[in-house]
Amino acid sequence: MAPRIFVRRRDGRIEVRLNQPGRDLVKYVAAETLAAETDPDHQWWASLTSPITPVDDADDPLVVLARQSEVTSHAELVLSTLEEEFLNDDEAWAWLCTLQVGLRALHLGAGVRKETEIESLEPVIRETLQGIQALLWSLADVL
Repeated sequence: MAPRIFVRRRDGRIEVRLNQPGRDLVKYVAAETLAAETDPDHQWWASLTSPITPVDDADDPLVVLARQSEVTSHAELVLSTLEEEFLNDDEAWAWLCTLQVGLRALHLGAGVRKETEIESLEPVIRETLQGIQALLWSLADVL
């Protein structure tokens, strides 16, 4: 059985048992999310600005702006709690949302449409995607 990365404590806090390379991965995702907010040429820009449900908000720039602001607020919270040993539920939710944005952006950037296509990617991208997926599953398990 693999060690758990996130553990819900009796007092309600979430313990972060993440090594430095894992924290570096989370930092990378949060920093790229913030960079994409202000740079329309950033490869993650489309992931931040494209509608999640095109029917609902494709023509509503206020909805897009609100979602983009929420995503970047989450990324800022992730960066400010990156070295913490414990997270509260709001902080853990920010980590989860930010990692989801990163996973989506990397999938789009790599042209991955199906899970089976991940194996054909170059090792660095494949390992990054798999690392983010592992973090998301572990974090979702305690939320």
